[in-house]
Amino acid sequence: MAEYKLLLPSMGEGVMEATIISWMFNEGDFVKEDDSVVEIATDKVDSDVPTPISGKIIKILKQKDDIAKIGEAIAILETDADASNEQSQDVPEAKSYEEVKDQIHQPEPEVIHTLEQALAPAFDKSSSHNSDLYLSPLVRSVVQQENISESELKTIKGSGLDGRITKEDILVFVKNRGNKVETESTSSVQFAEVVDTSAPQTLPTPSQPIAVNEGDEIIQMDRVRKIIAEAMVRSKHTSPHVTSFIESDVTNVVTWRAKNKDSYQKREGEKLTFMPIFIRAVVKAIQDFPMINVSVDGDKIIKKKNINIGMATALPDGNLIVPVIKNADQLSLSGLAKAINDLAYRARNKKLTPADTQGATYTISNVGTFGNLMGTPIIPQPQVAILAVGAIVKKPAVIETEFGDVIAIRQKMFMSHSYDHRVVDGSLGGMFLKHVNDYLENWDLNTEI
Repeated sequence: MAEYKLLLPSMGEGVMEATIISWMFNEGDFVKEDDSVVEIATDKVDSDVPTPISGKIIKILKQKDDIAKIGEAIAILETDADASNEQSQDVPEAKSYEEVKDQIHQPEPEVIHTLEQALAPAFDKSSSHNSDLYLSPLVRSVVQQENISESELKTIKGSGLDGRITKEDILVFVKNRGNKVETESTSSVQFAEVVDTSAPQTLPTPSQPIAVNEGDEIIQMDRVRKIIAEAMVRSKHTSPHVTSFIESDVTNVVTWRAKNKDSYQKREGEKLTFMPIFIRAVVKAIQDFPMINVSVDGDKIIKKKNINIGMATALPDGNLIVPVIKNADQLSLSGLAKAINDLAYRARNKKLTPADTQGATYTISNVGTFGNLMGTPIIPQPQVAILAVGAIVKKPAVIETEFGDVIAIRQKMFMSHSYDHRVVDGSLGGMFLKHVNDYLENWDLNTEI
């Protein structure tokens, strides 16, 4: 018999660690190759880790709520010698982070900035002298529960990777907190006087207690709901939202889909939805108005080269996740359909990786899925715009013909476009929406898929 170390696999560029959510097997259980053995979480997504080899779990090294780093052993399996030797030919010997950190590809500064915004929304990193103030989901929740301020965080010396603050560091700080005499030095007073109050500040949690009456049920937010709540508040606090509306005649789109959906499902074995058509129209409009495909960094505008479309997806537990279709402008209509179906399936079955939810430059939300006519979506930071498409309904409409105006039954759909008024004015936001509308209304019935 031989021992095999189960390592935490890579989860995408810029993701260096994850939180253990739960183990699906116990010590002593036998697992087969490709069995999902543990559920992990980053700030972006939950996912399962499969085992690349069959064997018996003899030791679990990382327990629930523990933080594991990429490449770190999380469990030890006992395997037969042959399987272990065969595996060793394909899997390199595990090395410590110190041995391989210089070989790790570091993301571009722009990517790092985006990740910092997503992973640490509660703190303004630009005002911190500690360039490694990264907080994992678990650590951040403890910080919030213990009401630890940013200034206090700066005094904590992290014992984790690259000096990062760990859960244990926070607990030690809280334990010794009451023994410290709280004094304010002259330098700290001077610092307080020069803080830039024009920068976005984290909104305080209301301290007024909420009345709970008999029969009321108190439900604790889960981790994903907390992340969504933080992101939504941060977006409204960061971006002045403006929303434009338009009613689009999508009769051609409905007719085309009805003509092609059965043959497509027979050929590809999957459904043809409206979303590939919506994304195609949005991509064309972005190409017409590339200043919609931007991000804001202080007083700088970052114009994105790639067109990566986020697709808001409702999960069975009621939460929301936004998988990303990378380089959507380079995909055919069939390619878009396949990418959409794949991401939607993996999102609903917790099979997404963190990389699947990163890098969106524009997002679409299909509120029509729930029978809603329209909505006012919140911009996912650091993007500057988002489109909501409503339910498609039959309506009488006036149609201009060569013989005069007639009333006909048409397929109509409202679209609402929310945009960041810091960089997108009404003219740009409105013209972009009108171009999306025009591409849908003039959809070619002979389009091939």
